[in-house]
Order: sequence, then C-alpha cells, then structure tokens
Amino acid sequence: MRLTKYLGNLGYGGRKSIEADLARGRVTTIDGKILGPRDSQVDHKDIRYNGAPLDPAPGMLLMMNKPTGYTCSRKDPGPIIYDLLPERWLARKPALSTVGRLDADTSGLLLLTDDGQLLHRLISPKSETEKVYHATLARPLSGKEEAAFTSGTLMLKEEQKPLKPAQYEATSETTATLTLTEGRYHQVRRMFAAMGNHVEALHRSRVGPYSLGDLPQGEWQIIKPIT
Repeated sequence: MRLTKYLGNLGYGGRKSIEADLARGRVTTIDGKILGPRDSQVDHKDIRYNGAPLDPAPGMLLMMNKPTGYTCSRKDPGPIIYDLLPERWLARKPALSTVGRLDADTSGLLLLTDDGQLLHRLISPKSETEKVYHATLARPLSGKEEAAFTSGTLMLKEEQKPLKPAQYEATSETTATLTLTEGRYHQVRRMFAAMGNHVEALHRSRVGPYSLGDLPQGEWQIIKPIT
C-alpha cells in the first residue's frame, strides 16, 4: 500500500493534505530519510510524522476505563467515549469499534479494536466470554439472588429463553459481584429488577482475560491481544 493511503487510513488526513506534508518533508524514517507518496516498504515502527512515531498500526486493541455519562455510539448526542481518544482516530480505516457496549450509567472496562476477527471472537455468543460486574443496589439484598441468578432458569421480561447461569457473590448488604457469559440488553440491571431491587451504580472490571487493574477513570491504554 502506498504511503499516502496508509497514512490516510490511520486518520492523518485526506490525500491532498498528506501529500502536502510529504512534499514538505514532514514524513521521515527513524534515521531521518524523507519519505515520498510512493514509498511503501518502510515498517510502521520506523516511520515518523512531524518527528513523532505513528499512531498504532491496524489491528490494535485498547482498553478504556469508561466514566459514567459517556455513551458508546458515535451518533449519540452528548459525550461519547470517542471524545476521550485522539480526534483523528475517528477517521481510521478500518474503523475503531467498541467490543460490545456499556450504557451511559455504567463505568469500567471497555475494549475497542479495529480487528474485525478479534471483535467477533469476543462478542460471539459461542465464545461465552466472561464479564465481571460490580453492582451497588438501592435496597438491601434479599438473600434470594444467588439461587435465582445461578439456576439457569431466570426469565427476564420480554425474553424467550432463560438466562444462562451466572456466578454471584454478595459483597455487602447492598453490593454484589456478578460474572456473566452472555450480554443481553441491560442484563445486570434487569436481573436485579426481577428481584425487586434497583441498581444504583454498575462497574465492569473484567472482560475475558482482560482486567482493568489500576487504569484511572477516563484513561485508556493499548494492550496486546491474549490468544
């Protein structure tokens, strides 16, 4: 792929603006060689744009600690999670997409990737990827939640099949941890609603092998896919 198109796919601008930067000598190798639009045999890691390393190569995976108040759709009004990333990343091709979604009122681990195969593998129902949630409830737990959530028989309103068994642990009188292997719409909130309770706060700390760790809220980092 020619350098002009490659840089465009990384979101650095349109063809004309990139060609202008190439003509001005703003794209070089790590050892200072000026690159032109027809160059295509230079490794991604060896290219510098205005003296800085390129943004991550295609096939990247990043982990974000999503704050509440942000939504995951590019078309939603108000703050979106892409506002927390470099602006030019919105122009990347293939596009950077979330691996599933967290609603505006849910915080925690959110994965994003431009690798379609990885995305499919993580969200496919067949993969049964574990997702760990920490819920804070409006009222004290009844003690009946564990039997209901781990049974594999709990039926939510407007659903045609029962939920798969979930792992459950009450961590205080009004907090609990759930580990799910499916991702139905607002599933954790609806599970507690079925028990007559209301989720006041919800936080996700793990998706499959990826754990949030001590990543600050609102921050993100590039991670390596775990096979």
